[in-house]
Amino acid sequence: MVVATGTAGAAETAGTVLAADYFESYSVVGLLAVVGVLFVAVAFGAGRLLRPVVPTPEKLMTYECGVDPVGEGWAHTQVRYYVYAFLYVIFAVDSIFLFPWATVFAAPGYGAATLVEMFIFLGFLAVGLLYAYKKGVLTWT
Repeated sequence: MVVATGTAGAAETAGTVLAADYFESYSVVGLLAVVGVLFVAVAFGAGRLLRPVVPTPEKLMTYECGVDPVGEGWAHTQVRYYVYAFLYVIFAVDSIFLFPWATVFAAPGYGAATLVEMFIFLGFLAVGLLYAYKKGVLTWT
């Protein structure tokens, strides 16, 4: 009975030590978060205290790229530019997935499975590109 109590006491002490180490690591993260928030708050406060506040009509006027506004503030942008950007993002993501795939493909025992998975992935991208082509998105007017 004494041995069992000693073992349970040692296990309990080890558990307490592990819990203390666990919470100590979180306390470091919490302290770092508090320091980061304080740093940002002090920077914003110092900026607010040190900047000159002289509102003039020129300073309150809306401008873009240093050019005085002329006409109304609403401009139409064609959707095709967004479509080209979206297609670029799709193919950029494709290239990002090709690099890790190449490292796994080179590993022994994974060649056939990763090859099939990559062709399925490239097939989805090809179907998307074919759909964009059929809809006339890729024609420049």
